[in-house]
Amino acid sequence: MSKRAVFIAATGQNVGKTTVCLGLLAGLTRRFASVGFFKPVGQQHVVVSDSLSVDKDVVLFKEHFQLPSPYSLMSPVICPGGFTRDYLDGKIDHAVLWERVEHSWETLSSTHDVMLVEGTGHVGVGSIFQLNNASVAQRLGLDVVLIATGGLGSAFDELALNIEMCRAYGVTVRGVILNKVIGEKRSMILEYFPKCLKRLDIPLLGCIPFLPFLSDPCIKDFESLFRCALLSGKKHRWHHFQSIRLVAGSLESYLDETRPHELIITPACREDIIMATRERYLHALEHDLHDVACGLILTGKTAPSDAIRQALESADLPALYVPLCSYDTMKMITSSTAKIRKEDTLKVQRAIQLVEPELDFDRLILANP
Repeated sequence: MSKRAVFIAATGQNVGKTTVCLGLLAGLTRRFASVGFFKPVGQQHVVVSDSLSVDKDVVLFKEHFQLPSPYSLMSPVICPGGFTRDYLDGKIDHAVLWERVEHSWETLSSTHDVMLVEGTGHVGVGSIFQLNNASVAQRLGLDVVLIATGGLGSAFDELALNIEMCRAYGVTVRGVILNKVIGEKRSMILEYFPKCLKRLDIPLLGCIPFLPFLSDPCIKDFESLFRCALLSGKKHRWHHFQSIRLVAGSLESYLDETRPHELIITPACREDIIMATRERYLHALEHDLHDVACGLILTGKTAPSDAIRQALESADLPALYVPLCSYDTMKMITSSTAKIRKEDTLKVQRAIQLVEPELDFDRLILANP
């Protein structure tokens, strides 16, 4: 059995659990000869070899860190659409689910010096099928480290709920990591947050600064969001955009307000905007002006003309056509969150460089009783 292991959970969605786990696993691989990664219950998944569905984070960690364990052990339970209803209808046996988790854990933990276990969402996720994070941590005999977004009052309030659920299951909260802490507030957070946690006898194990780059989307994110293939610029799928702008006004206004690394949303019929963006893109390439790189998402019921498609392809400008109105397109974009993908190696490396130095590894990885 592994002498060292920790279960990482969060206070909610989009807190940055995967980002923190990247830095944590990178640090562990520098400190231990054999490190394992385990995600007992997964939701968002991808299909790997032999039609096996695997949690997307497992794919990221296995491939980036070249972990030798098989996918089937690292991601034993997946909850696709309809899973909850099937469970409630008695089509899925809870005992079978737990047997998968337990078998995977016993196999992985016996062959690694240290195990990093990533939960799914907040502590209560999975309660409807009796595999929430607290119950899994309890049955595996693991302490939990909670990740919350940087702040003071709101962050502590969210932590309080999750801490109480852990305690209801008899699970020890080993510590708290704050993520996405705004730079000008960091000194204040470092002074006051430990005071909040002191009365709970829980240490602050890390205070990760907010890095906007990690939230910058690629056009690949929107290719997945809208389930539409790129019209052009396929080799630029992983270019990051710092701003997104809907352009529906005059060409003059558009050209007067251009920004670096800008993704433009405009109707497919606005050929003046499209061609101006193309010229802007080609000018940047010609003069090696990487700071003005741009991309396009074209909207509307009518697809772009063949001439426009050819113009975009000849420029190799990253462009996507979405058969929705601009308003609905923007609404979906603003409701989405860019996630770290295994192919986005730059973002993975930046996440590791940001997180690893800020973590207290001595307190994070202790021998479990």
